Amino acid sequence: MGTSGSSKFIIGLLYLIFFVYGSYPALSSVVALGANIICNKIPGLAPRQRTICRSRPVAMAVIGEGAKLGITECQYQFRNMRWNCSSASKYESLFGYQHEIASKEAGFWSAISSSGVAYAITHACSVGSLDKCGCDKSRLKGAKGWKWGGCSADIKHGLKLARKFLDAREIEETERSLMNRHNNKAGRKAVKDNMVTECRCHGPSSSCSLRTCWRKLPPFRKIGDYLFDNFKEAKSVIAWRGGRLLRPKTLLLKKSKRPNRKPRRRDIVYLEKSPNYCEYNEETGSLGTVGRNCNKGSDGNDGCDLMCCGRGYNTHQYTKTWQCNCTFHWCCNVNCKNCTEKRLEYTCK
Repeated sequence: MGTSGSSKFIIGLLYLIFFVYGSYPALSSVVALGANIICNKIPGLAPRQRTICRSRPVAMAVIGEGAKLGITECQYQFRNMRWNCSSASKYESLFGYQHEIASKEAGFWSAISSSGVAYAITHACSVGSLDKCGCDKSRLKGAKGWKWGGCSADIKHGLKLARKFLDAREIEETERSLMNRHNNKAGRKAVKDNMVTECRCHGPSSSCSLRTCWRKLPPFRKIGDYLFDNFKEAKSVIAWRGGRLLRPKTLLLKKSKRPNRKPRRRDIVYLEKSPNYCEYNEETGSLGTVGRNCNKGSDGNDGCDLMCCGRGYNTHQYTKTWQCNCTFHWCCNVNCKNCTEKRLEYTCK
């Protein structure tokens, strides 16, 4: 292993130890522990995932960043819903969380997690912080008047490694594994389908007679919005059993005008109806809505009627104070007034 490889190996170990223990130890401890011991201590990993962890600790650190990216985006998208993705963040590990109920929320969780991992890996390849990948070299020829240049994101490597890692826990041919694999693929496809082409013009007076273009990742929020739209149109499916082994082979739409119709690759799918998420229930992944803020004037999901499940709400009045009407005085003074405003806050009973 060369100097560069050794450095990346140690950096990867540092990241892994931080994920496991929450702090960075001395460098001597990193070398002494080694990837094998550290990877064995990470909770929630399937056996095949531990193998990937031991062989590519730097990539494992990137995968962890992608998992956190997925959690953050999930919580943003569901911030006004009864299930607000907070149960996922309370799990003991970044890896291994799964809804007990195979609902459409579980489908979104698989998709956003998969897209976050694929996104993080692709980004790491583009900035040169991950080995065995770099820029997408397949884009060398363009059409008349423009050419590929710069560093196109290596989306192929991002999708491949994300699939290898996340699908490693879905090796059984159960209905739930089929559902999870489909939603994992939908998440990866969301990253691929939302890639953007960016160009730079060349030529006299910016005539743009020649352009150099490259493919790049969009802001992750765009992918989150895309998947949330798909969540709202999630498809109910059943596992089709056929052949002598009587094992589920594929997923078919439960409600379709055409028989034996399969869901599209971009569809988020689910097997079971969602619980109402009104009350705390560890088995369904529901933390309940007691104490959640609600919007009294809204008829949507964030409204007090829906969010509080008919239990009613408490009203709390508070005073907000902030600096306002600031004026700048030469040379170096800024004078502000203190503004106050009485506000009402509503929380579910």
